[in-house]
Amino acid sequence: MIKDFEVTILGNTSSIPVHGRNHTSQVVQIGRELILLDCGEGTQLQLRRYKVKTSKISHIFISHLHGDHYLGLIGLLSSYNLSKRLDPIFLFGPKGLDEIITTHFRYSNTQLSYPLHFKETNPDKGFSLLTDQANYQVYSFPLKHRLPTTGFLIREKAGFRNLIKEKLQKEHLPLEAIHSLRKGLDYIGSDGAFYSVREYCYPLAPLRSYAFCSDTIYNPDIIEFIKGVNLLYHESTFMESDAARAEKTFHSTAKQAAEIAKAAQVKQLLLGHFSSRYVDLEPMLEEAKTVFENSVLSLEGQTYTL
Repeated sequence: MIKDFEVTILGNTSSIPVHGRNHTSQVVQIGRELILLDCGEGTQLQLRRYKVKTSKISHIFISHLHGDHYLGLIGLLSSYNLSKRLDPIFLFGPKGLDEIITTHFRYSNTQLSYPLHFKETNPDKGFSLLTDQANYQVYSFPLKHRLPTTGFLIREKAGFRNLIKEKLQKEHLPLEAIHSLRKGLDYIGSDGAFYSVREYCYPLAPLRSYAFCSDTIYNPDIIEFIKGVNLLYHESTFMESDAARAEKTFHSTAKQAAEIAKAAQVKQLLLGHFSSRYVDLEPMLEEAKTVFENSVLSLEGQTYTL
């Protein structure tokens, strides 16, 4: 099990940055790696404000091409270049994002100091594996918004098993058996001796997962992709009194987000992407809690541990 799996909120507002709130962006720490989810305007300042080690960000995922979700990206990539970064960045986003970035750097006569690898996301592919790393996997799944939009699911992978010390002290296991058992594989020695994972290893802790649903109308079709996750971020742009506006703009209300969380049997719901019309967010939280009690507001600078 990875020691650290947590989400830090950099921005939680919708299209207009007001009331001291910033555009959508989150940092996910999983082990020693940092993942950036969306990169709205002002993300660089928020990264510095909350003392995030930006050099450790290796993967960036952009949900869609509305400006409040990606307009901070070119600035961040430019700063990496100015600081002479050498480590590669792996960027995942919708069709057209690569063209936007390439056009900017071409006309600014910029030659990046680091490799930038782009992989196009496509909601039409349904539930799709984007990257498979040593400690985690990231999948995309379709959201329903006014232009192509994907949600992201980050799943922890099983690490090495912990061996039962008392067993090791009592018996002299071959080195090959130890290596095999730590990988979760039973081992049969050359002498026929059998070493089972169940007997020699502690049980694995349940693997954790985080789902990020940026902009989407109320859409029960996503439930199958986020079933049982430890933490679900689901946009809650509006309150129920503005449900008609939510439907017209292909957004969700806090209560609708809670209904998705309840149906998907998630452990905790994180509300975000708040409309500028709401100064006080507590009534929005209370609406969500009438449906799903374990709902919380995403607050900038706060870290949520899975």
